[in-house]
Amino acid sequence: MSISTPDQFATPPGLTPELMQWVRTQSAAGVPLPSLLHSMRTAGWAEYLARRALALPEAGDLPHPFDAAKPQSDAQQSAHDGHLPEPDLQTDPCCIDAGDRQVHVLMSMRHPRVVVFGNLLSDEECEAIIAAASPRMQRSLTVDNQSGGEAVNDDRTSNGMFFQRGELDLISRIEARIARLLNWPIENGEGLQVLHYRPGAEYKPHYDYFAPNEPGTPTILKRGGQRVGTLVMYLNEPTRGGGTTFPDVGLQIVPRRGNAVFFSYESPDPATKTLHGGAPVLEGEKWIATKWLREREFK
Repeated sequence: MSISTPDQFATPPGLTPELMQWVRTQSAAGVPLPSLLHSMRTAGWAEYLARRALALPEAGDLPHPFDAAKPQSDAQQSAHDGHLPEPDLQTDPCCIDAGDRQVHVLMSMRHPRVVVFGNLLSDEECEAIIAAASPRMQRSLTVDNQSGGEAVNDDRTSNGMFFQRGELDLISRIEARIARLLNWPIENGEGLQVLHYRPGAEYKPHYDYFAPNEPGTPTILKRGGQRVGTLVMYLNEPTRGGGTTFPDVGLQIVPRRGNAVFFSYESPDPATKTLHGGAPVLEGEKWIATKWLREREFK
């Protein structure tokens, strides 16, 4: 028996036809909207996209199973009511005031959403991060989508470590700068990860969001929802190689100390074109610091 398709279930921007077919099927079966919203959020869809798929308002009293019981700040609420981290580029500025530093805008792209910044970190800050991280470096791990934990991944041949959010005055200062630059709450960021790539080391192309259909994803999402943005900061300059690549659009960002590349992804889907990787270091070494941004407070 064919099912009629209400106008409200046409495919909105940012959503896949497969997802909308699932919404139509579930709705026709009588599944209530709160249950559909719950299922979509558990599967890893951003709050605002799930609400868009269900033709719901951006905010409301439907249940949010992973939200904290305490009231949220305005910044937290706006974060998962439909916005993405985004620098203020509406007036085409050459520089952005990040509070304690003027950050240069070197390049921007809409799809994928990529912005390259200059002068985000000083030489002294880059050196201090490397010095603080060096004694704690170990073989880098990646999130294991099967278990929700971490595991060694042959695609990632670097060493790394994490700073806790606000662990050092240096880290707190940089996190505040990033929050102002990207208009995203400090508490919605994961801890700063520092990575060291020696000659031959690389990170093969991958996505930073958590795959919705993997069994470990619901466990991962309990700590703050989906990842919605990434900021990679370059702490030094390899002699050759080591660029950040976006294979779907033929883009490569060359590492330069103090610069950074930001990209965001409105849904956990390859359509965002945020497939990216760290090209092999051909000569010298590469140090970077990465900040991943979540929908909600990262615990």
